[in-house]
Amino acid sequence: MLVALIRPIEKHTATVQGTEIPDLRAQLIAEAPDGWDMVSAHVEMKPGGIRIVTGKFEGRHESTEIEADDMDALHAKVPEGWQMLSVRRM
Repeated sequence: MLVALIRPIEKHTATVQGTEIPDLRAQLIAEAPDGWDMVSAHVEMKPGGIRIVTGKFEGRHESTEIEADDMDALHAKVPEGWQMLSVRRM
């Protein structure tokens, strides 16, 4: 028997603009919901030194376990919008 730890994949995007990268990063982090992590940031340069930064955040909260006899069955049990974090033998 295999047991997998799974969690929902929650995503949030925020966009800020300005000239100073440290300030833009702080603005992006302030836009993140509580407990969410920034997983990437894309910077677009505009004339005059303006930067537009789009940050992507993921929520990593609730988790649960599922069980199955083999990996194929385990993968089939992962609900849409969830991801498998780890697998162990029972």
